[in-house]
Amino acid sequence: MAVSGPHRIRRQQIIREAEGYLELISVYEENAPSLPLKQRMCQRSLDLLNRLPDVGAERGHALYLKGQVLRTLERYEEAIPPLRDAAQLDPDNLQIWLALGWCYKRTGRLDLAIEALEEGVSADPMQAIVYYNLACYWSLARNKRNALDYLHRALELDGDFRYLLEQEHDFDPIRNDPGFQALLTVVV
Repeated sequence: MAVSGPHRIRRQQIIREAEGYLELISVYEENAPSLPLKQRMCQRSLDLLNRLPDVGAERGHALYLKGQVLRTLERYEEAIPPLRDAAQLDPDNLQIWLALGWCYKRTGRLDLAIEALEEGVSADPMQAIVYYNLACYWSLARNKRNALDYLHRALELDGDFRYLLEQEHDFDPIRNDPGFQALLTVVV
C-alpha cells in the first residue's frame, strides 16, 4: 500500500516527536528527574507511537522506539515484542539487539539475551559493547570460558572497558578466576 506524501510526512513528524521525548528523558536522567516527569514523557511518547499506522518504511524504527520507551519505564516484558519485531525488520541494527538482550536479561531469560546478542555480533562484529554484554551474560550463566572469550574480544576492540570490570557485578561469578584476574592486570 503506497502512502501519500502528507501521511508519510506526518508519520515522520510523530516519530521525531517520540524520539525527542526519549532524548529529553536521557538528559533529565543525568540530572535526577522526578519519576512522575519521566513517566509522563514516556507516556506521551507511547501515545504518539500508538497513533502510527502499521505501514511504512518507519515501522521498524517506530517499533524500536516503542520498545525503548517501555524499557525506560522498566516494563521489560512488554518491551520484548516490539523490539523483537523491530529486529526482524532491521536485523542489521545493533541497538535493537542490545535493547532486546537487556530486556531478556531483566526478565530472567539469559538464554534469549545471549541469543539476541549473538545476532548483534552478526549485525556489527566490530562493536566492543556487544562482546562486553555477552561476557556479562555468559558470566551470569556460569559459563566461564565463553565469558572470558567474549570479554577478551571486547577488550581487544576497546581497552577502556577494562575500567568497568571491577564495578561490574555481572562478573561476580567469575571474578576470582585466574583468567579474569589476568584481564584486570593487563597493561595497555
